[in-house]
Amino acid sequence: MCHESYAMCHRSLPVRRNVGHKLALNCHKLQESLLSSASGYSNYRGILNWCVIMLVLSNARLFLENLLKYGILVDPIQVISLFLKDPYRWPAACLVIASNIFIMIALYTERRLSVGAIGENVGIIIHSINLSTPIPYLYCIIYLYIQYAYILHSINLHLPIFRRRARFEGEAIRPTVQRLNGAASRSQVHYPGNLTHRDMYYFVFAPTLCYELNFPRSPRIRKRFLLRRLFEMLFFMQLLVGLIQQWMVPTIQNSMKPFQDMDYSRMIERLLKLAVPNHFIWLIFFYWFFHSSLNFVAELMQFGDREFYRDWWNSETITYFWQNWNIPVHKWCLRHFYKPMLKRGMSKWVGQTAVFLISAFFHEYLVSVPLKMFRLWAFMGMMAQLPLAWLVGRVFQGNYGNAAVWISLIIGQPIAVLMYVHDYYVLHYGGEEPAAPVLLS
Repeated sequence: MCHESYAMCHRSLPVRRNVGHKLALNCHKLQESLLSSASGYSNYRGILNWCVIMLVLSNARLFLENLLKYGILVDPIQVISLFLKDPYRWPAACLVIASNIFIMIALYTERRLSVGAIGENVGIIIHSINLSTPIPYLYCIIYLYIQYAYILHSINLHLPIFRRRARFEGEAIRPTVQRLNGAASRSQVHYPGNLTHRDMYYFVFAPTLCYELNFPRSPRIRKRFLLRRLFEMLFFMQLLVGLIQQWMVPTIQNSMKPFQDMDYSRMIERLLKLAVPNHFIWLIFFYWFFHSSLNFVAELMQFGDREFYRDWWNSETITYFWQNWNIPVHKWCLRHFYKPMLKRGMSKWVGQTAVFLISAFFHEYLVSVPLKMFRLWAFMGMMAQLPLAWLVGRVFQGNYGNAAVWISLIIGQPIAVLMYVHDYYVLHYGGEEPAAPVLLS
């Protein structure tokens, strides 16, 4: 009976479908699964929320594990005490004050040139010496007298860099200037009327490396915007110090023994463990410096061009990342290094290689001089970007290229950090682990 009833039911279905068009129950159609690329579906907001929740939960577990294992290591007073312990060794303040010598040399040399008191060739020689002197000067001061490794990053390296760009490049006098943050009626400056202390120091403190006769200016200072950026600067600075003390320093110290024993499996495990806090701190530093700090300075000085970065997080090639994550430096390299080489008949590949070579030199300079040791890890890491850029551009496309860029950022930086810290331990402690964190001593 059951089999007969089942058969009768299935025989009756076609009859019901033929009763009328309104009674037809067609529930199937030709379609792809949502997760198939052919479906064209792109709304993954729920999955993104899930990834964020999983990321928060996993890092919360790591945070609790760190607290249970090491206790509370955050001590902001320790950082402040480093500067107050010896008032005569405040290197950042001393170097900034001393940089005014190079600024004044550049300004008064240009003034003498504007009135014809010295020749063009003499002016070029003076400017060349004035621009090249800060590199060995910083080396001598830091390498011979300064103890603390991390304070070099507080130096504003573009202070002594000033050239007669407006005169040499023939900047056109614009009758009206479209301002980025609105129209602001300001008088136009003409050469040599720009050779004043006011104009010089505006360029020195403005968040740019490229000089212009007339910078785009915002019409007013927005106080609420300024206060928000100031709050972000203070908050993220404390957060960076806390994460470094609580998270990175213990991880780095625990990574020394696998390096000494050449235990490759443990080395890889330490590298992956360091990659998360290192990358997280790098992202916070990017927001703190390129968004909060530079916007704070720009708003205070009514500097209109706020393009300090572009959408580097969407980079599908290594080249696109380096062109868009640090716009002030990219504009300087493009304007004063890359394009002049192309005008002299050099190929784009030679120009790009030269730019990476200069960048590699300064990366190594900023690391090796404060640490008082030369290992070329930063230099080789930067030069390795050239074959990596070629590989990613040829092999990976679209989302795969973006994933390759992110992997290079997440893994590449902690490799360099571990290399330098390991060499620092070996050089200063003979491979024995010190009792106190060396990164803050």
